[in-house]
Amino acid sequence: MVKNFTISAFADEISENVEEQIRVLKETGIHHIEIRGLDGKNVSELTEEEAREYKSKFDSNGIQVSSIGSPIGKIGIKEPFDEHLNLFRHVLKLAEIFEAPYIRMFSFFIEEGEEPEQYSEEVIRRWQAFLDAAKTYENIILLHENEKDIYGDTPERCLHLLETLNSPKVKAAFDPANFVQCDVEVYPKAFDMLAEHIAYMHIKDANSVDHEVEPAGSGDGQVALVLEQLIKRGYQGFASLEPHLSVFTGFAELEKADVSGLAQESDQVKLFHVASEALKTILVDQLEQEWG
Repeated sequence: MVKNFTISAFADEISENVEEQIRVLKETGIHHIEIRGLDGKNVSELTEEEAREYKSKFDSNGIQVSSIGSPIGKIGIKEPFDEHLNLFRHVLKLAEIFEAPYIRMFSFFIEEGEEPEQYSEEVIRRWQAFLDAAKTYENIILLHENEKDIYGDTPERCLHLLETLNSPKVKAAFDPANFVQCDVEVYPKAFDMLAEHIAYMHIKDANSVDHEVEPAGSGDGQVALVLEQLIKRGYQGFASLEPHLSVFTGFAELEKADVSGLAQESDQVKLFHVASEALKTILVDQLEQEWG
């Protein structure tokens, strides 16, 4: 079997508790984590000392950090920027401590009813400030995630940001579900526009009718097709599980069957297993990829 994808996950969707996060990651054969929340605290709020303690805990459990799932850029475009830029400088230090190769970021919320394009210059100015702050961190790449209601929630505006910045330190984190929730065709449209910029995958699916998040392969995000196309392009990188699942139709049947011996687990743990198995079905069974 070949291995184009290294599996990671937003483990705070398992539990707030970091010990529980580590336990379930290991049970599912996942050895990387995209850090967003640890013991109920957002990663950006950690002190450097706390980061060192968590890094030691991850190291002793064979868990490496794939990315800092930061909230940077997840403020309104009209909100003051200086304090946010200082927060980003702190996140850079945390990423260095965690030895994370990537920081996941956004391109600022646009108020409903306003044209995002009118803020292009300000978005670019702010991202250029991020780039300037990160220039001495040689091993860290900034990832722009397409997120609903931010400037870069369409492939056109994502591409404008990436091409205007034109930096090897800025790449795309491609999230199929978020494009579905913006009524954008994931493949071929969004993928073909952004393919050469994709350095990181978020594994999340959604259906186009009500935009509800689904296990990978069950929605309209064409997750299997996107992963297959990445393989053809020689992609070598992370596929990070971001389940975002709530208790869905058919969940009760899974509980009754208890096929995985999860009867005593919380709903969050069960749902994480569902998400993990859905991705495994695509990668291992359909695409003949190695898991892990």
